[in-house]
Amino acid sequence: MALTMDDRATIFALSTGGLPSAIAIIRLSGSECGPVLEALTGRLPEARRASLALIRDPLNGEPIDRAITLWFPAPDTVTGEDMIEFHTHGSRAVAAKMLGMLGALPGLRAAEAGEFTRRAFMNGRMDLSETEGLGDLLVAETESQRRYALAMAEGGLAQRIAGWRERLLMAEARLEAVLNFSDEDDVDESDERFALDIARDVKCEIMALQDAPPAERIRDGIRVVLAGPPNAGKSTLFNALVAREAAIVSPTAGTTRDVIEAPVEIDGLAFLFSDTAGLRAATDAIEDEGVRRARDTSEGADILVWLGEPQEAPSGDNVLIVHPRADEAGRQAKPENAKLAVSAKTGEGMDMLRILLLESARSLLPREDQLALNQRQRQALRETVAALEDAAAGDWILLVETLRHARAALDRLSGHGGVEDMLDALFGRFCIGK
Repeated sequence: MALTMDDRATIFALSTGGLPSAIAIIRLSGSECGPVLEALTGRLPEARRASLALIRDPLNGEPIDRAITLWFPAPDTVTGEDMIEFHTHGSRAVAAKMLGMLGALPGLRAAEAGEFTRRAFMNGRMDLSETEGLGDLLVAETESQRRYALAMAEGGLAQRIAGWRERLLMAEARLEAVLNFSDEDDVDESDERFALDIARDVKCEIMALQDAPPAERIRDGIRVVLAGPPNAGKSTLFNALVAREAAIVSPTAGTTRDVIEAPVEIDGLAFLFSDTAGLRAATDAIEDEGVRRARDTSEGADILVWLGEPQEAPSGDNVLIVHPRADEAGRQAKPENAKLAVSAKTGEGMDMLRILLLESARSLLPREDQLALNQRQRQALRETVAALEDAAAGDWILLVETLRHARAALDRLSGHGGVEDMLDALFGRFCIGK
């Protein structure tokens, strides 16, 4: 989608879910909203007050439905444009008639995916970080995902960006005054120190924010990889953790040849569990590829559950050594270095394993007072910090340019300049009517 500010068509869409339902909400945005509302109901109701009206087809006067109408004049609307909402009965026939009728009116067209949100962004009602947060909120499946997305959608990062940008702009303006009016008596040479202090403070604040865990762990799930030698019980434990027969279990060594993944929610946190091929000298080319993939997947794990001899386990703080034979004679054989013994068959130790996974996962996620950043946001902040690293005394022209480069990086972070391709991909994630 390549919507531009020159696209002045009034757009419409069904903004509620599957039909039939109790109600269907049909939303419009654009300059034709007022005339359309008058044409369909015979009047323009009081703004921002729900009113009941009989909707008629303006082409032939045929009554369509008696519905709640809401009129939102610009600019204080979600999109920054005039908007209407029709709350009709939620039958397929009513919705189809409404959408067909609107599509036949001049100056109106059906909205594309995410177009309402895109207009809100382009009209300054949202910045890019808020838009990304809204996109994540729409697909949130766990409580942690909801909290993270809502914090971003409500302007958690946008407010910080605005504050940093305002301070840098203030410093830049005072330096410009020195450069332009240095022959006047009222110019204070301490403005250079003022600018350097602001550059230092903003850089430190950004670097502190960069230390927070990445948002991808919340959005995509904590990556838990089960690894170990063949026939260690990885697939059996994997099936128990994901609560379904996702992996083939067989006494034959080397049954698992590829990485098998399954998402699971535990106590409001998203996990992505991976079952991997047994690590050994491969007997054929296919198994060799499976072992290679197992090693690569293990290296990218947030938590590595090792089901093998403790002395053979990879090193690292993210490694959890588990003895998978808690039942029968295996209980007696639990190695001293194993964190716990579990039995996927009897369930022994499984609750404790989930508790340990939750404890490890929470240590990898942002605290409630921290913001999580996605890869694009982290990159833009790195560019801002890199620009501020060049801030130094002595050359005021260079210092002004440094502050300008830092502001430009923040502008890219908030969605201004050089982000058109990314915007197309982002808004394509949204549903029609959002």
